[in-house]
Order: sequence, then structure tokens, then C-alpha cells
Amino acid sequence: MGNKLVSKTNLKSRIMTIALLLAGGSGARLKTETPKQFIRVCGKTIIEHTLDVFEQHAQIDEIIVVIHAQFVEVMEKIVQSAGYKKIKRILKGGTERQESSWVGIKACREYPEANLIIHDAVRPLIDAETITKVVTVLEKYHAVTIAIPTSDTIYTVERERIKGVPDRKQLMRAQTPQGFKQHIIQKAYQYAFQDKNFLATDDCSVVAKYLPTEPIVVVKGKEQNVKITHMEDLYFLEKILQTQR
Repeated sequence: MGNKLVSKTNLKSRIMTIALLLAGGSGARLKTETPKQFIRVCGKTIIEHTLDVFEQHAQIDEIIVVIHAQFVEVMEKIVQSAGYKKIKRILKGGTERQESSWVGIKACREYPEANLIIHDAVRPLIDAETITKVVTVLEKYHAVTIAIPTSDTIYTVERERIKGVPDRKQLMRAQTPQGFKQHIIQKAYQYAFQDKNFLATDDCSVVAKYLPTEPIVVVKGKEQNVKITHMEDLYFLEKILQTQR
């Protein structure tokens, strides 16, 4: 399954929408032996809850999972057991997030006009409505992100002292999915890798820095679309899933 390509029949005649799920986390901040994407909540692993939403979304043509090399076989067993049809490739990711993004982006280079929807696999409360918003924006623009306003006051700090207090009306917290035309995000990364100091925690920041004239549309997200990072997030996830049931 690792490098098998999806059938190209009739796909090059239209714009594909491909979901890239980044699942390379180790769960270090959760302090668990099991990587957080494989922790079971309400009968399924976290990554399965995420995959279910993309698998069932009518506008998603293909799903690519990028994961740590150590867990490729684990992921393959999950795919086979759950019967996911849209997962055509499971790829080995890098040591940093941007390296895993790049693995997925390169895997889609034969479809330069494709919509790439890049999502953290440990944001399992993503919903179909949000995915639809991202795909819709890509009908007109080349880059889009989900974000939510911050309700907290934010400080800039240096040496444990407040240096500034930005206007929070202009601040938003980034989420995923983030969407791009394949050729745009590939071009941004190609420029980025020429920078010896390149480091990114999300993909829109790569476009913003290395393709500064490319507009990035911001779509308002939802508070519940949390990234599972701390133990409190697991409790929140379980509560929401139980409520949905």
C-alpha cells in the first residue's frame, strides 16, 4: 500500500481533492506509551474518528496518511480492519512536521491543480461543514486556513518580561484543515527549503513567508476542533463523542 497510486482513470480530467492527514506525533506531551493518534476513545482510535469524517465526505476523492515509519504497519491494519476505501497511500513521514507535510505534498505532484486539504490527524472533532468551507474557498483562491478568534489577552514576552500586548481583535488561533492548490504549496516549500533556518508549525505560515503576495483566506473555525495535546483534551474528546452518540 505504501506507494501505490490511486487509479488515474478520469481523475486528470477534473480537479481532485486530496486529504493529507499528518499523523507523525509521538504523544510526548501526553506522557503516554501509545502515540496519541492510536489512543482509543469511545471504541475507536483517535485517528479513526478523524478518518471517518474525511472518508464520508463527498468532496474528498483520496486520503493520504503520513505517519512515523515505525507505525506504518499499525496504520495498514487499521485501514484494512475499518474498510476505508479512500486511503490509497500510507507514507513515511519525517522527524519534523514540515518534513511530513512535504512528503505528502510531493506525493501529489502529478496533480498540480489538485486541492490539498492538510489536517492534523489528532483533531478528530473536525466536521463535514468545515471541510466543505475549505474546499469551496479553493474554487477561487489558492490558499485557505481555518482559525478562531482569541478570547484571551496575548503578551509578547522577552526574558520573562512583557514586551508588548497585541490587539487581540487582530489575532486568531490557527487550526486545521488548511487547504492549498498543490502547485502553490509545493512552490512555497521549495523556497522554504532553501532557507537554512526554515522551521514551520503549520503550512499556511510557509506560504505567508515564502510567497508573501499569495492571499490566504481565513475561514472561521469551531472551538471544539481541538488538537489532542494534553490529558484534558482526551477528557473533552470523550465527553463530546458521548454527547454526539
